Amino acid sequence: MKLATFKRHLIESFKSLKRNGWMSVAAFSAVTVTLLLVGVLLSVLMNVNKIAADVENDVQVRVLINRGTTQAQQTKLKNKLEKLAEVKKITFSSKENELSKVVKSYGKGFKLFGGDGNPLYDVFIVQAKKPQQTVRVAQQAKKMSFVYDAKYGGTSAKKMFAIVDNIQKWGLGISLLLLFVAVFLISNTIRITILSRQNEISIMRLVGATNSFIRWPFILEGAWTGLFGAVIPLVIVNFGYVWTHRVLSQALASTSYRLLTPGTFLLEIDALLILIGIFIGALGAGFSMRRFLKI
Repeated sequence: MKLATFKRHLIESFKSLKRNGWMSVAAFSAVTVTLLLVGVLLSVLMNVNKIAADVENDVQVRVLINRGTTQAQQTKLKNKLEKLAEVKKITFSSKENELSKVVKSYGKGFKLFGGDGNPLYDVFIVQAKKPQQTVRVAQQAKKMSFVYDAKYGGTSAKKMFAIVDNIQKWGLGISLLLLFVAVFLISNTIRITILSRQNEISIMRLVGATNSFIRWPFILEGAWTGLFGAVIPLVIVNFGYVWTHRVLSQALASTSYRLLTPGTFLLEIDALLILIGIFIGALGAGFSMRRFLKI
């Protein structure tokens, strides 16, 4: 395609957007709502998947010590744990220290459980040499004397993956429905453009204009609709994620889990939303050309 021809198509696509004012706004709105929900859903899913992977790859096993266990018995239990071939390091954390972590993470209201009312357990934090050895360490620790329970990241990860799976199923269905609505509205917008320019199109065909020459302005109009409709979702998702990242990072500060950093992650989300917007816009235009222009 020659540069002059492409320039002409661009100008015509802009004129058509302006000519169909309110229908164009309706199409923009459909794309905006669709991409906003898709952007939020992608942000949530990618971060939940990362945290779930962090949990599953956590090489720590928290061995809860029975209440009333004496110092000598704790030492005996520690020696048994150290003899396990998969164990790299063991750290002791008293129930008072565990309570202080809870207070730091969830608020000062939990200070009420201090002293004799502390419901937490003394804990041996056992670090495995490799993530895949964590389950075996936990299973062996549970069988030892003076152990109330042995917890590891894999248990939480399984529950988290089940939640993620449900979010993905429902999110995919809702996203596809919204994408269909957006394509439908864009298609109708292009249809009005076609109907209003039927005489012009007929003349163009009589003088020998090719199908691609007639089709391109409409395809570009749909692509512009998708691109402009992506602007507001980009702004909301970017500022919203930066704020959410700052707040949740403080809450996760006492853990080994982190959210995806805004920089590269947001660039990837932005690029994906723009591509989706352009694609559904051009797709909607393509449907109109096929159904109504019949060229």
